[in-house]
Amino acid sequence: MTDTAVALLVAVLTATGEFGTNDFFGPTLAGLDDRIPPPWLGVPLAVGAGLLTRWRRRLPVILLAGSLLANALVSAHAAVVVALYTLGERSTAWPRVAAATLASTVLVGVPIWRHAGADGALPISMAVCVAPVLLGMYVGTRHELVQRIRERTERLEREQQQRIARARSDERAHIARDMHDVVTHRVSLMVLQATALQVANGEDAVAIGQQIGATGREALAELRALVAVLRNDDDTPLTPQPGLADLDVLIEESRRIGIPVTLDVANPTGQRPPLLVEHTAYRFVQEALTNVHRHAPGAPTRVRIQQTAHLLRLSVRNGRGRPVTDASLPAGGHGLLGLAERVRLVGGEFTAGPTCDGGFEVTAEVPTCRSEQR
Repeated sequence: MTDTAVALLVAVLTATGEFGTNDFFGPTLAGLDDRIPPPWLGVPLAVGAGLLTRWRRRLPVILLAGSLLANALVSAHAAVVVALYTLGERSTAWPRVAAATLASTVLVGVPIWRHAGADGALPISMAVCVAPVLLGMYVGTRHELVQRIRERTERLEREQQQRIARARSDERAHIARDMHDVVTHRVSLMVLQATALQVANGEDAVAIGQQIGATGREALAELRALVAVLRNDDDTPLTPQPGLADLDVLIEESRRIGIPVTLDVANPTGQRPPLLVEHTAYRFVQEALTNVHRHAPGAPTRVRIQQTAHLLRLSVRNGRGRPVTDASLPAGGHGLLGLAERVRLVGGEFTAGPTCDGGFEVTAEVPTCRSEQR
């Protein structure tokens, strides 16, 4: 709508000779001295200038050439002003804009200079040629800057959404890995409890059966919660990930099936490590106890947690256990490789190996300062 209105205005001013200089500074470059152009010349030039102005955003150079041609025959300063403004706004080739401005200034200023001298030619040329170009360059640069800011904002928003989606995907993948370890730990306890029920010959059968039922219900509850998260249901409430405060319950489960486990926690600083470190420590102890259940049932086990200002030291050491007679006990997690990978992901160091008394020990040192975690 705006381009159409500007095109009509340019056509009317070109056909009537308004906004020209014939009344004050003599004839045009071609020598026409009439204030109002004759219809046989003014109307075709007005129609051509109006049509070119209508499509000025696509054809700024052609519009300028046509406007200068029309201005050489009749007073078409309005068309020249619009053409130079459009060229300054749409073009980014500053040398071409400078050359077009210089040529336009000469073509507009020469006939005025011829009849009115420099005092009349310079201000008119500046107003008709230089000022519109400068204004167009300013508006075009501003539009380009706003467009770049908008594109950058949209790009940052897209990248933010991608980071959020990637973080959600990574977290769900992490939960999927945890699912295997959680279920394996619970099932391992159930198998050991069932084995104890077999060798009990009816003694304490009710108590052992209750333990199996409780462990099974806990496994189903955890599995149900993890599956709900993996279904990508954003409305599913997420329970807090287990941490150091949940180790007592974990160790009590091992004690109930006959594995003597002691827990030694030393935290002289009184500070709580980051949640990711706490969760890693919990999974570390859980997987280590699962390995004890599987490879050394009944072995006395000691879990040590020592926290300093910058490190969290974890140690799970077991003595010699009973020979493994049930080969059907399921394997848990990724074994030592899984433990090592968990610790590595939070920037810690992992070691594992047999002890001199025939047992086994796994240790880890995890930095608790955020600047030290990679």
